[in-house]
Amino acid sequence: MQEEIASKTAEPVESAVNKKEDTKSITESKPVKSKSVEEPKIMEKTPQKTSVDSSSGGSFASSFKAFSKFGDSKSDGKTISLSQSDKWMKQAKIFDKRISTTDTGIHFKKQKAMKLTFDQYKIFIEDLAKTKKIDANELMTKMANCGTPGVTSSLSGSSGKTSSTVDRLTDVSKYTGSHKQRFDESGKGKGIAGRRE
Repeated sequence: MQEEIASKTAEPVESAVNKKEDTKSITESKPVKSKSVEEPKIMEKTPQKTSVDSSSGGSFASSFKAFSKFGDSKSDGKTISLSQSDKWMKQAKIFDKRISTTDTGIHFKKQKAMKLTFDQYKIFIEDLAKTKKIDANELMTKMANCGTPGVTSSLSGSSGKTSSTVDRLTDVSKYTGSHKQRFDESGKGKGIAGRRE
């Protein structure tokens, strides 16, 4: 009788050991999926195919990677933040009376993420363009051809603005009061004679 009891108790122990081995092999063969937060429905949309003319400059994807690394030494170039996006758009001269940084902030926050991937960023651009009634391809082309971060691709650069500012400030015909008395009619300074009363 003791043998029967021993054999009955041994069977469940052996089957439990076998079950543990089975679960080990199951967990080893199948990767465990971690639970992730559901993405908002807006991210599930597939971006429309947009063609960007790369003949006159860089491609949109390479510019995205460059600007996503701009100002962030830890970035891998796969995601872009709102501030990096605004710097990119400012350099591409996207901001005008129709589009402002407030508009980009509103549309960026619609994506429900602090940083956007390339596909999400294309959706952001298309949403912004649709709302502002602008062609998305035109925006992407401007952004692709604006040059590397921090460097404008225009020939004159910012020297045109600087020289006009200096010209305006040094135009002696616009001086008033005691400053006006320091120059003669031709605009040449009088030196010490212009400073004495």
